[in-house]
Amino acid sequence: MSESRKLTAILAADVVGYSRLAGADEDRTLARLRALRSDLIDPTITVYHGRVVKRTGDGALVEFRSVVDAVRCAVEVQNAMLERNAGVPPDRRIEFRIGIHIGDIVEESDGDLMGDGVNIAARLEGIAEPNGICLSGAVYEQVRDKLKHEFEDLGDKELKNIARPVRAFRVVLDPDPARGPIVPALSDGKLALPDKPSIAVLAFQNISGDPEQEYFVDGMVEEITTALSRMRWLFVIARNSSYAFKGRIVDAREIGRALGVRYLLEGSVRRAGGRIRLAGQLIDAESGSQLWADRYDGDLADIFDLQDRITEHVVGAIQPSILSAEVERARRKRPESLDAYDLVLRAFPLVWSLDKDQNETARSLLGQALAHDVDYPFALSLLAWCHAQRAVYGWTDAPGRDHDEGLRLAQRAASLSHDDPMVLAILGAAHSFARDFDVAETHLERARSLDPNSAWAWLRSGWLDVYRERSASALGHFARFRRLSPLDPVAYMADVGVGAAHFVDGRYDDAITWIQRGLIQQPDASWALRWLVSAYVHAGRLDEARRACLRLRESHPDLTLAKVRDTWWPSAIMARILSGLRDAGLPEG
Repeated sequence: MSESRKLTAILAADVVGYSRLAGADEDRTLARLRALRSDLIDPTITVYHGRVVKRTGDGALVEFRSVVDAVRCAVEVQNAMLERNAGVPPDRRIEFRIGIHIGDIVEESDGDLMGDGVNIAARLEGIAEPNGICLSGAVYEQVRDKLKHEFEDLGDKELKNIARPVRAFRVVLDPDPARGPIVPALSDGKLALPDKPSIAVLAFQNISGDPEQEYFVDGMVEEITTALSRMRWLFVIARNSSYAFKGRIVDAREIGRALGVRYLLEGSVRRAGGRIRLAGQLIDAESGSQLWADRYDGDLADIFDLQDRITEHVVGAIQPSILSAEVERARRKRPESLDAYDLVLRAFPLVWSLDKDQNETARSLLGQALAHDVDYPFALSLLAWCHAQRAVYGWTDAPGRDHDEGLRLAQRAASLSHDDPMVLAILGAAHSFARDFDVAETHLERARSLDPNSAWAWLRSGWLDVYRERSASALGHFARFRRLSPLDPVAYMADVGVGAAHFVDGRYDDAITWIQRGLIQQPDASWALRWLVSAYVHAGRLDEARRACLRLRESHPDLTLAKVRDTWWPSAIMARILSGLRDAGLPEG
């Protein structure tokens, strides 16, 4: 077997107390570990250009070309694990220890690594604390002036089977000040409860015996969540975060801790022919006890009345003293045709997927819905957002035409439904893309006023602040989005937004950290990669900028500076982004 020697950075990691966790519940532990690898660990390693050399059951050995990338990767994983473990009982947490060393190692022909360099990394991992990172002195000397982290000198350590003592340093994982507004404040290991009644509407069970009805059940939950959100005295978690628990058997108290709410609404829907049965129960997430339960039967034509009835009963159970006249019944304009409603329910999850093909399917379904009911505001609004995405994400050869069509549809939806927060938020977003920032702000403020729980309105407000170069306000709006929807699948849009806000202020290293965090979820998002490439250039990290630009061009080979310029607006920020892309190698076009 042939072998070669090289200098490289080695990261060794394993799970603290894995045998105990597996002994208590092996299947659950393995499933959680696999999910962490696929959702967090492997994507983060990819972002930082690492290579998994081998896995050792609960651990892994990873090689990095850059020791700075190795430490950044470790910090990203450990910070993410701190967030994921918030609210999880200590005896059920998956926590990693990580050791990092740089040294001369032997690489065998099959890619395996051997030698003291590997052994030292493994021994450093062994002395790291749970959720900690331990560096060798050689690593510390390489990263001390390049990373904005504090390091604690642990002194010389005698490591098993290592001839000489090794100087060790601990990475201090205190939250970066930039993270403060975004990561919700923790109290005793859980999200602090809001200062008003708080609730999450969990995914209802589809007990119709027909998997095709899943979209219908999800649509009902969306309607109930929206109705509850309109009550200003109530704090309502966004549906995207509540649905993180869909299909999972999780104790109500654990869900309450993870989402930071006092109450949970769960239920089931049975649809058979023209009849529907809706059952619901309200749970006190602190004690796990049931506060209220009821069942509603009716014709499919009465679906909206059923949704309003269950909403009112939930409100009454949470706040018995509230008068029925004070319970808002602010309904969206009901479509004249249930066929239209059914088609919109099918399209709804596709609209938010940020996938070109699913966007096209959504456009088709929404077009069919509008053929049934031409004045259906929510269908018009969702179709407007489909067109806006086509323009912004480069899914069309005529972005200007899609911009105009999106704005036209959004304006028509708002003219038919003056007080629907989602319709107004989409209209605000459409105006922000059309560079009508004052008009956009008016609509987004109105949406937030009507529904303070609209996570999406807070997200779009954050991005509008970025466009207007108001970084402090942007960070506050992104923070509110994250608190209302702490487990949201589109949270990466807020992460990239935080990075963009730091870019606006010239804090390029911070910008890079946050944009990379967002790209873990959406690695091929061209709009995020543009910010990243330019941030690298302005941070003086030209080699990394060129690598990121190559990645951008590989996933979007037709992208040019001219096309980027066409999708944005003339501004100082635009000039900075374009100059960074130009210096990194993006062609003019």
